[in-house]
Amino acid sequence: MASMNVEPKLAISGVSKSYKTRSGVTPALNNFGLSVAKGEFVSIVGPSGCGKSTLLWSAAGLHSLDRGQILLDGEPITRPHPQVAMVFQEANLLPWQSLMKNVELPLRLQKAEPGPTRERIRGLLTRVGLQGFEDRFPRELSGGMQQRASIVRALSTNPSVLLMDEPFSALDPFTREDMALLLEEIWLETRKTVLFITHSISEAVFLSDRVVVMSGRPGQVRRIFDIDIPRPRPLSVMEEHGFIDIVAEIKAAIGRGTAAVHRVAEKA
Repeated sequence: MASMNVEPKLAISGVSKSYKTRSGVTPALNNFGLSVAKGEFVSIVGPSGCGKSTLLWSAAGLHSLDRGQILLDGEPITRPHPQVAMVFQEANLLPWQSLMKNVELPLRLQKAEPGPTRERIRGLLTRVGLQGFEDRFPRELSGGMQQRASIVRALSTNPSVLLMDEPFSALDPFTREDMALLLEEIWLETRKTVLFITHSISEAVFLSDRVVVMSGRPGQVRRIFDIDIPRPRPLSVMEEHGFIDIVAEIKAAIGRGTAAVHRVAEKA
């Protein structure tokens, strides 16, 4: 957790965002605030439509804000930043490019020479079990392999912050568990600052130092849970009473927030 005397890696303060639609204005976020320490793994959970993805896309510099700001090392993020990488729900690999060319795409977009970093990229591909597949095309890879490639692509520029928007939602349960183990291992090795969105509370607790529960739309911080479980965490930890209790408490917090939104809507 961030110390009061140390500037956070990511500082989100007073963030509000609304979208104009044909039916009117839809508020997504309202006065959202959160500090994320360097090297911290923070997950965000909440009811559907509470603004989780809007928050992440804003932190990536892909959405403008109505109010508030998001700071990276004290500097405002107003556009895509070379130190911030994002992993999306879908792998989004270019079908006409090989795996290696897909992984090197951010380097080409930044007009950086892939040569000096190719050895590190090959090391990452080996680390995620994709060695020997460098010349394969996306159609030749399973969904899990494609998503592993997208994680390597995000890490190819060696960013300091990794934003992940439900990256495992399209995977089957067994592959999803394997990916969670892999992500924890990579995080333990690299200590990137990670902001992770998921609908799986168990996944959030398994991976995180802290879990942030958002209210219903417009999203605000409802409660923050510290996850005091030793690392590395085996999958068997999910069967322990302490883990199950934390998951149940987070579920209850989300449920209370959803009920409050329904009451407000009924009054309106």
